[in-house]
Amino acid sequence: MSKIIVIGGGPAGMFAAIAAAEADSGNEVILLEKNEKLGKKLYITGKGRCNITNAGDMEELFSNVMTNSKFLYSAFYAYDNERVIDFFEKNGLKTKVERGNRVFPVSDHSSDVIATLQRALKERRVRVMLHTEVETLLHTEVESAAEEKTPQKRQGSLENKMFQKVTGVRLSDGTDIAADKVIVATGGFSYQTTGSTGDGYRFAKELGHSVTEIRPSLVPFYTVEAYVTQLQGLSLKNVEVRIFDGKKLLYEEFGEMLFTHFGVSGPLILSASAALKPALTEKRLSMIIDLKPAISEEQLDKRLLREFEEAKNKQFKNSVGGLFPAKMIPVMIELSGIDPEKKVNEITREERLSFVKLIKAFPMTLNGLRDFNEAIITKGGIKVKEVNPSTMESKRVKNLYFCGEVLDLDAMTGGYNLQIAWSTGYLAGSSAGQDTMIYACSEKNQCSSRE
Repeated sequence: MSKIIVIGGGPAGMFAAIAAAEADSGNEVILLEKNEKLGKKLYITGKGRCNITNAGDMEELFSNVMTNSKFLYSAFYAYDNERVIDFFEKNGLKTKVERGNRVFPVSDHSSDVIATLQRALKERRVRVMLHTEVETLLHTEVESAAEEKTPQKRQGSLENKMFQKVTGVRLSDGTDIAADKVIVATGGFSYQTTGSTGDGYRFAKELGHSVTEIRPSLVPFYTVEAYVTQLQGLSLKNVEVRIFDGKKLLYEEFGEMLFTHFGVSGPLILSASAALKPALTEKRLSMIIDLKPAISEEQLDKRLLREFEEAKNKQFKNSVGGLFPAKMIPVMIELSGIDPEKKVNEITREERLSFVKLIKAFPMTLNGLRDFNEAIITKGGIKVKEVNPSTMESKRVKNLYFCGEVLDLDAMTGGYNLQIAWSTGYLAGSSAGQDTMIYACSEKNQCSSRE
């Protein structure tokens, strides 16, 4: 029976609070959220539909984690995607699986996901405090028996060591709340208007934890070309994108993308931002879009010949309407180098083949990422080597747990990042909620827990 404080009312925090309350019905669980409501970032995920998880197998889950996937072994197997779906179904939220094994609520409303979690919190008697901002974590030094790495260890010899232990939190108004365990689920640094302002990184650093460099991820790219403004708002489906650093292929994927006023976005582009090494995103990279990936250049040329035969007396500018979306036609004509007034029957073989290559390799130049305000997630965070992967407890500070985006974990689009939140949140909450842990501290004052 413990008093447990969870800081952060996002998906990881809500799930941690639910799990902590379930671990022992006698636990007093308090969920602190500085916003006016829970799940503020969750509300806007998946364009307001909330891609809850991904229904793929375990191999697929792990392969789509970009950073520290091995750390998630215990968390994913403790609470996998099937258990996530089962939780929501049993708590009244019907789900469906769409393209790419993406799992959504049948209603297509993220608000229903949040409402389900709120009901679960209420049923488990979790006390939710909104408009409540944590200033710092309270802690103390305590003495514990540490296992000696000497021959005496075999005889059960123990030596007393000093280490840090969390004792509660101090709120921004100066109020102190004591607690036996504290779970930090404050999120990353993306979409800061939703409250993700990096508080958890500060809490961790103040207690001796390391935080890796943070960068925006799952974020749109800027492009160099002026013609992107003509394509603003255009969404392309079933295209293939390839990104190069010089001649080296860095990324290749099939799917959907979007042109914006500053560059490119959409699932293909967001995934590219997560897949590329951070240093590469700061360079100018070349990107080509295959507008007709289902057919070869030879097949496309034959199709173009048929199109031109049917429109042989038309001007070039009026003969390609069936090949591209309307917004794209002027840009394609301009890039082709073919006189738009030229009659189709006057177009040379070389001009036609060049046009085929343009369709198969529409060129763009990427020159950097947008900032955290448009990033879906944060790349970087608290070093996972300083956290016990089996419990989510700090190895440096007793009774302190971390979960969700505050950790140095990130994945591709498709529900994988929320799966990380649910899995690590569950593991942190269930571990904190149990009073059956024996703590041992190393000579470096790193504490670990074991059954």
